[in-house]
Amino acid sequence: MITPQHPDRHQIRLENVLAALGHPMRLAVLRALAADGERACGTLLKGVSKSTLTHHWRVLRDSGVIWQRPHGRENLLSLRREDLDARFPGLLDALLGAAAADPAGPAPERAAG
Repeated sequence: MITPQHPDRHQIRLENVLAALGHPMRLAVLRALAADGERACGTLLKGVSKSTLTHHWRVLRDSGVIWQRPHGRENLLSLRREDLDARFPGLLDALLGAAAADPAGPAPERAAG
């Protein structure tokens, strides 16, 4: 298995983070990881093809939003909260608060449909 590349903290750019989180499925992943901590990639979005999941994980990883690490036959995903809070103080809390306040927002069970 190929080990994914992650940007260093100083390489994380605001426009990449915002672009990555501008998709409802990826915003749902952010909410789930913020609430539950590290999760296996196959447990986050149900009913989504493997190729689509792979695309979303790559966008989130390459933008610096998540850590992705191999664990056996699957990957574990976790939020890079420490790095994002250091680069953009308050951004994650603002995004999570806005997503939670939006009744039509992307809860993980709604985002997969």
